Amino acid sequence: MTYSRIFSLGAGLFGCLALFSIPAAAASQTELDRAVAATIPPLMRANDIPGMAVAVLAGGQTHYFNYGVASRESGQPVTRDTVFELGSISKTFTGILGGYALAQGKLALTDSASRHQPELKGSVFDRVSMLQLATYSAGGLPLQFPDAVSGYRDMWAYYRDWRPGFAPGERRQYSNPSIGLFGHLAARALGQPFERAMEGTILSKLGLASTYLHVPAAAQPRYAWGYSKAGKPVRVSPGALDAEAYGVKSSAADMSRYLQANLSGAADPQLSRAIAASQTAYYQVGNMLQGLGWEGYRYPISLDGLLAGNSNEMAFQPQRVSWLNPPKAGGGEMLWNKTGSTGGFGAYVLFVPARKLGIVMLANRNYPIAERVRAAYRILSQLDPALASSAQP
Repeated sequence: MTYSRIFSLGAGLFGCLALFSIPAAAASQTELDRAVAATIPPLMRANDIPGMAVAVLAGGQTHYFNYGVASRESGQPVTRDTVFELGSISKTFTGILGGYALAQGKLALTDSASRHQPELKGSVFDRVSMLQLATYSAGGLPLQFPDAVSGYRDMWAYYRDWRPGFAPGERRQYSNPSIGLFGHLAARALGQPFERAMEGTILSKLGLASTYLHVPAAAQPRYAWGYSKAGKPVRVSPGALDAEAYGVKSSAADMSRYLQANLSGAADPQLSRAIAASQTAYYQVGNMLQGLGWEGYRYPISLDGLLAGNSNEMAFQPQRVSWLNPPKAGGGEMLWNKTGSTGGFGAYVLFVPARKLGIVMLANRNYPIAERVRAAYRILSQLDPALASSAQP
């Protein structure tokens, strides 16, 4: 299977979308306000969420809605510039960085993982491709590293000793060590450590000045506190490949810019090609199409279909995959989404490129994913009749 065609298609993908996209039907500001007000405050009360920042992209405009507090202790209110932990939405940034290395000709998705890391030579990663790492199909890497893995020496020993439970490419098993390794190797192919590559290419080129792997001192006053199940203030702890898999922090304002780039492309042509690669479907599980970080669906999609793709079964159990040959470039009617959680935060992003429609939901509590999906679906159904016609009562 080869993937060079992705870039012959991807170079013009966003130009084609600009020509053929159909804007979502414009709801009035009052209708949108009512939809958000009927959805977010009840969601917060039901899940004891201290604060939420919501951004809705529709009709060429971004609408912000801020609720509650960034810290119960200080009472500081949430704003569009409050910094939240994104959890696994970080994987979409990693996917785009990998796409950037592809666009630069520094790696191919068919490369073996060991080609880009000497420590992996002679291991099972001689037979695991970069694409399989990026799409959680390396053969059953677990959701998390074992607790004993605390540094790079432990990490490379773990990978060298790991034995797949399935043939590489056979099943999807959602995994931080899988896409985390992909991100590490993609940055290595670019000749930089991951954090420098991410900050110097993706974040800077997209103008994301309030998106961080490590929140600097100057931004600490805007960094929300998350809250644990017991109601204690918490923030994410460092771990192996955390930046690559779950370590990005951002604001609703910056995430709306990020979604806008995913909707319309970037000024840098290579970055637009990287975004196109991340929004390419490489295989299918049920009705979910796996991209690089992003997870997609043919649009419109019913609420039940979207819930199935974001279910616990999809996250925690191995799923047999059906590879697409050739991969399906992300043009046409597609919806892309990603959830993210840490111990004290819960986030969700969703966008439809052909309709120029998207939503960002950031919360400083980890609450059920199904609740996030239902809330986003309810709000966006007010903006697009195609989605509303698929909505379940």
